[in-house]
Amino acid sequence: MNPTTTRRPDVRVLTRSGEPTTLDDATVGALADRLEGEVVVPGDASYDLDRRVWNGMVDVSPAIVVKCASSGDVAATISFVREHDLQLSVRGGGHNAAGVAVREQGVVIDMSGLKAVEVDPVQRTVRAGGGVLIGELDAATQQHGLAVPQGVVTETGIGGLTLGGGLGWLRRRYGLACDNLIAAEVVTADGRIVRTSEDESPELLWGLRGGGGNFGVVTSFEFRAHPVGPEVFFSVMIHGPDDVADGLRFFAEWSRRAPDDISALAVMWHAPAIDEVPTEHHGQPVLFFVAMHAGSPAEGEAALAELRRFGSPIADLSSVMPYLDVQQFFDEDYPKWEKRYYWTSSYVHDLDDQLIARLVELNAGAPSHESSIDVWQLGGAMARVPADATAFGDRSAAFMLGIEANWEAPEDDAANMAWAREVRRAAAPWATGARYANFPGLYEEDEDPDFFGAGNHARLAALKAQWDPTNLFDRNHNITPAG
Repeated sequence: MNPTTTRRPDVRVLTRSGEPTTLDDATVGALADRLEGEVVVPGDASYDLDRRVWNGMVDVSPAIVVKCASSGDVAATISFVREHDLQLSVRGGGHNAAGVAVREQGVVIDMSGLKAVEVDPVQRTVRAGGGVLIGELDAATQQHGLAVPQGVVTETGIGGLTLGGGLGWLRRRYGLACDNLIAAEVVTADGRIVRTSEDESPELLWGLRGGGGNFGVVTSFEFRAHPVGPEVFFSVMIHGPDDVADGLRFFAEWSRRAPDDISALAVMWHAPAIDEVPTEHHGQPVLFFVAMHAGSPAEGEAALAELRRFGSPIADLSSVMPYLDVQQFFDEDYPKWEKRYYWTSSYVHDLDDQLIARLVELNAGAPSHESSIDVWQLGGAMARVPADATAFGDRSAAFMLGIEANWEAPEDDAANMAWAREVRRAAAPWATGARYANFPGLYEEDEDPDFFGAGNHARLAALKAQWDPTNLFDRNHNITPAG
């Protein structure tokens, strides 16, 4: 319950047609009385905190934030939204750089309170609430020597990451996060709480494996877990400007024959001012090789030896490391609220000399030295899943370019976003045409990118028509219901 002791001001909201309307205190209070959790509106003490998401560029003022404590709260909020014909968004971890978790003068279903994690070490399965973060999931599974494939920044919510596919350090050994989703509890557009698995509404499970938040609010995820850690071998090699182009050529060739236990990135960046990097290279264009071996540390050190031998690195930070530390390796580079982020992506089949030359040039000219072009090695287990087996779609590309514009000052927004879009355009002649749903650009962009694969689109549209025929869940990489 959420009793109101003093009258709140009326709340201005937008209907689904975009028309403004007003909800009085009694109406909002009626919603609060139906919940175990809490209703937050403008003027409440926690409002400014509760409306924030990770990307500092997203400054949105929703009308109502519902901090749900149960699936029943989610169902009650959906019923309320339908009754009053309001606009809706859903927030798990709030980490998606596109800002889809909140909407101006809309209602936010905030699942950050759904934190339960239950590990079955015998069956090697994990059940986790829709508000669980990657780091929280990792901490629970590593107590049993297990891990669920997830992303590489631990403050990311498992919900959006999984529904968008989920690339991480285990992708080539055990597949994507969505490949390891075996069941889910979903609150549908009509307020029902349903379970989906291979035996129960299996087509819905297919859609959740990469189809985003189009079909309902996932309040609980059940994953397959795998033996990983507690320690692994993690390689971090830093190469100076003279090695960048040759390093990318080597990385492209090495990636195609590396064992599946290895998942690697080649990160084009500007060297940070850290003690491990010689001073003369600070702020200069550099190339990082970052790779994890999912097996034993001894096997990993041997398997990664060739990557470490390439060229003349200016620093070698490789070591045996707890898997939990590997998962946190990038965390400090992506603080919430403090930075502005525009992330986009492109899948490419190869890195030829012409593309490499252009990427080297664009990296050197990045307006922010915090920005990077990340070449994700693909293949392995994730590539052996057929394109139509999940909503994630085609997996034939050898690499994904993760194009990250990261900066701090609002006046630099236009220059940094333009840079990231130029990188994507430069890669277009080598690209598949698809884009990773978790590195999408901005929600408001006037584009229609391919997130799910053309071959899956009709099937997804039919599934959308079955579970959300009025497109209530439209604040996402949206799929128009068939018909």
